[in-house]
Amino acid sequence: MEIPAINLKAIVLVHWLLTVWGCMSLLPSSFAWGNFGVLAVGVWAIAQRDSIDAVLMFLLGMVVTILTDIIHFGIFYPRYDLATETGSTFRFSQGMAILNLLLKPASCFFVYQMYRERGGDYNVNFGFPSVSRNRDAYQSIDQQDESSGPANPFNPAQESKPAVRTY
Repeated sequence: MEIPAINLKAIVLVHWLLTVWGCMSLLPSSFAWGNFGVLAVGVWAIAQRDSIDAVLMFLLGMVVTILTDIIHFGIFYPRYDLATETGSTFRFSQGMAILNLLLKPASCFFVYQMYRERGGDYNVNFGFPSVSRNRDAYQSIDQQDESSGPANPFNPAQESKPAVRTY
């Protein structure tokens, strides 16, 4: 099964829009600073298409904001029905912030795939069989094996056995 290619620009745009809508009422400024900071790193990842570090930082930032968003909702979501007092703006804002939080794990999955495409080599193993790069069969450039070929590649007829010395 092939994973569909999602553009990094689309991920950043959707999360930016949901963050803007989520910041409309009653969430603290730390919610906005955290999410917009991570989206700025996402813009960096868009600007430098071949940077592995930018995508890795964006991925790690998304994972951290998942945790901080859960903490923000746990602390700042009202215990009583404030939605009837503040109107539909509060419900819309909270709904968009929750939708933003629900979309972040899927976005992290697609950003991780982009990280792997750009050459990242962190393998996440959950116990499922996977294909990994085994570098044990490769030969080092520094240490060449003497049996790999003749000493003089232009004269293959030369014998590789040393002459017998007589004293």
